[in-house]
Amino acid sequence: MGRALGILRCCLALALALPPLPAAPRGPALRPRRQPRPGGRSADTACKNRPLDLLFIVDSSRSVRPEEFEKVKLFLSEMIDTLDVGERTTRVAVVSYASTVRVEFPLRTHFDRASLKEAVSRIAPLSAGTMTGLAIQTAMEEVFTEEMGARPATFSIPRVVIVVTDGRPQDQVQGVAASARTAGIEIYAVGVGRADVQSLRMMASEPLDEHVFYVETYGVIEKLTSRFRQTFCAVSVCALGSHGCQQLCVSAGASHLCDCYEGYTLNPDKRTCSAVDPCAPGRHECDQICVSNNSSYVCDCYEGYTLNPDKKTCSGFQFQEAPGQISQGAPGTYGWYQVCVRSQTCDCYGDFILNSDDKTCSRAITSSLVTAEESCKCEAIAALQDSVTSRLEALSTKYILFLT
Repeated sequence: MGRALGILRCCLALALALPPLPAAPRGPALRPRRQPRPGGRSADTACKNRPLDLLFIVDSSRSVRPEEFEKVKLFLSEMIDTLDVGERTTRVAVVSYASTVRVEFPLRTHFDRASLKEAVSRIAPLSAGTMTGLAIQTAMEEVFTEEMGARPATFSIPRVVIVVTDGRPQDQVQGVAASARTAGIEIYAVGVGRADVQSLRMMASEPLDEHVFYVETYGVIEKLTSRFRQTFCAVSVCALGSHGCQQLCVSAGASHLCDCYEGYTLNPDKRTCSAVDPCAPGRHECDQICVSNNSSYVCDCYEGYTLNPDKKTCSGFQFQEAPGQISQGAPGTYGWYQVCVRSQTCDCYGDFILNSDDKTCSRAITSSLVTAEESCKCEAIAALQDSVTSRLEALSTKYILFLT
């Protein structure tokens, strides 16, 4: 018996000293992949398309039980996770209300998700009452101002309000909501449980089916996160490729504009493009001839002219004068003869003068008044005149003697 126990101890010692046997090969573990919670933060869910000035107006009256109010804060946090929060992108503010209204933090305070969510976690419920109209009035007067962080209207940043309530307003909400909408504030109304649907419709913007939401309990309010994400982060029409632009698509908020590459111009249909003729009047700097070269141009000169080093102007002329003939200028020079001056006036060469039409030239008379042949004729005439005069004088003398 003792010997058997000794053998057993020895076997146990060997077993402990030996390294463990490798595990049998297995296929990949079938561990379920963790899925992000709906509306939770992830790199591919952050909104990057629409900068907003966004205000949450939250009903924190006693009708909202503490655990339900925590659900509201969770909804706000998950909404923040879907937004591209930043000073130059989306700014977020929160107002809570009951019988009084409290601005929890304005638009100018937090420009990152972490600090926003921390501020939301510190929000505490208020007292009794449901002064929804007063809360919207406070939004206009104390939140959507440049002093409190709202961007100027010239920036065209949408101003958006999301009202979350489970009751019926105890003040006049229709008029103040209409004033807010007129001021350019877009209002979404979220009703929970006992919320009065008619009041939600009175405060919300048009179209109502896109701005009024209702859930039965605060426990399912998180489901609205994805709906708002789709609304605020609508995929750019340009990114979808359904814009209809022939060349370039430029996002313009929720809309888009078409544009063209350099060297093209947008056609009247605002979608297609046509090549711009660089040689059209007023588009080039060529002195004589413009030659299109794709979207650019080069300058050239008429025959007999040469292009100057500036590649724009031309020098020289075409003139081969035949005897007794006046040559016309180069083709296309407006019918000018001989010399075209840069100021687009005509002139003539050496022995020519400009005619009254200010374009053609005539040869100037540069010789003496009479030619050699004409001089001979003059001498003959003078001799004849002298002969006639002498003859007349002789006859006159004879006549006088006859009379005496």
